[in-house]
Amino acid sequence: MEKQQDILNFNRIAEAIAFVQANYKSQPSLSAIANHVHVSPEHFQRIFQEWAGVSPKKFLQYTSIQHAKRLLIQEQSNLFETAYHTGLSSTSRLHDLFVKIEGMTPAEYQLGGKQLLIHYASYPSLFGNVLIASTPKGVCYVAFESSDEDVRQSLFNLYPLATFVAEASVIHGGVLAFFNRDWSDLKEVKLHLRGTPFQLNVWEALLKIPAGQLLSYQQIAKNIGRGTASRAVGTAIGSNPVAYLIPCHRVIQTSGLLGGYRWGLVRKRALIAWESARILKNEDETV
Repeated sequence: MEKQQDILNFNRIAEAIAFVQANYKSQPSLSAIANHVHVSPEHFQRIFQEWAGVSPKKFLQYTSIQHAKRLLIQEQSNLFETAYHTGLSSTSRLHDLFVKIEGMTPAEYQLGGKQLLIHYASYPSLFGNVLIASTPKGVCYVAFESSDEDVRQSLFNLYPLATFVAEASVIHGGVLAFFNRDWSDLKEVKLHLRGTPFQLNVWEALLKIPAGQLLSYQQIAKNIGRGTASRAVGTAIGSNPVAYLIPCHRVIQTSGLLGGYRWGLVRKRALIAWESARILKNEDETV
């Protein structure tokens, strides 16, 4: 019941974010935003605070282009560069490097998942229903469900020769933990992914972007030693089969514009803003 309420609240918040993005020049008031999602200002303030941990005003600041540009500048600081090049994400409460990639063998890749046993199930999350699939070696697929994409069929297409079991797995619990509000005790999650060496290289680079920070496509290309391959990097990011855990939502255009996102731009804005708000809240509490 609590998770279903989280989904309902996220749907309202997503609608509010979309409204603010369309009307930011007029700086809509709390009452105007609450009215748009058909709740009272007091109720909207409360559910927003419960969902994000901060006020609607502060949260919505993080959905702006100005915030994205600030983050792009901040992540070039010595603190971030040190964290990146030492393979640590100590600038974040969410230690993404607990997520480790184990690429499929060439034989597994070529055979389209033949002889693989994949368990999959749908779960409620803060950002809507999410489909999680895993092999005995680790998580192979995570996708937010939406009306624009049949995520189950996309999973089947990715591994056309695999054996699928529509059943929850204990491995899935590690993924769900990343959506919890407490990031202090995350367990290691292994990824068992089907991708080219270049794609795996790009996805590993994404894992090194701490929560609450952003990189541009060009910066990712430079970090993997392919400074002129921004377009290829963008294609690899777009083919990321694991939503949120491999944080492609933390990559935006150099201009500060969000660019695309497979699971919807409103969700991308919400993910960026939620992480930033949570990081700020945790930092404020430790001061």
